[in-house]
Amino acid sequence: MKKIAVLLFTFISSAGLVFAQGQDNDHIIAQGAKVTLLADGFRFTEGPAVDKEGNVYFTDQPNNRILKWSVEDEKLSVFDENTGRANGLYFDKQGRLFSCSDQENEIWAFDMKGNHHILLTDFEGKKLNGPNDLWIHPNGGVYFTDPLYKRDYWTRSPEMQQDGEHVYYLSPDYKQLIKVAADLEKPNGIIGSPDGKLLYVADIKAGKTYVYEIQADATLANKKLFTSMGSDGMTMDRNGNVYLTGKGVTVFNPNGEQIAHIPVEAGWTANACFGGKDMKTLFITASEYFYGLKMNVAGIR
Repeated sequence: MKKIAVLLFTFISSAGLVFAQGQDNDHIIAQGAKVTLLADGFRFTEGPAVDKEGNVYFTDQPNNRILKWSVEDEKLSVFDENTGRANGLYFDKQGRLFSCSDQENEIWAFDMKGNHHILLTDFEGKKLNGPNDLWIHPNGGVYFTDPLYKRDYWTRSPEMQQDGEHVYYLSPDYKQLIKVAADLEKPNGIIGSPDGKLLYVADIKAGKTYVYEIQADATLANKKLFTSMGSDGMTMDRNGNVYLTGKGVTVFNPNGEQIAHIPVEAGWTANACFGGKDMKTLFITASEYFYGLKMNVAGIR
């Protein structure tokens, strides 16, 4: 296992920050701020999620572990090393950490002692493709994407058991699972608005991101193209701007207009989330690295 190297000094990325001009929100990044390397030595980082204190948890999926970045002392620690190959993460209101654990294609929930409970194992008696990213609605229900990425650590058949790559919703009592979007090629990143009314889903294969209206029964309606760009992971700030990842981080305002692009020195930028005590740091997981960027706008806890 590759040793984690935590940089206790500040490393300033040589990548600049490129902004779209003429937009109201083109100063979302703190003046003079640069992408800062916080830690490296991972195999592939993913799924950052923020807890109530602003600490950020993220996965090193090939090494089957979840790590914690403490905002109190800016130190990194290992939260758990039995994660079911966790990918996307998200905290619920009770402080439990939910994971898309695709070793057996399940949804897990962790308490803060690292104990886990398996919430979901299949859909209609068949294995899911591999839950990838998730967002928890204010009512406690879980929306998640289920693309197929064949893993070399699977001991079962890698062939698809479902009829496609879809978006699902798991009810707040975790007893009912329904398919809510079945017209995407490969859904990946997902995020919802804090009022629970809108759901953004990135179709990474089609190179598009869509926005849906969430109905009272948790189904989705009125699908609209948000932007002609796909994404691996997604996050949102309090101004309603949506952050897409892949080649760095690209930021769109609520109308789907690009307002900023943040280059990241990595082969692939997988995901991002806001964290810190004031929720004004954008934490970025990118290949072997974990970065931070000071922002003017705050994220949603």
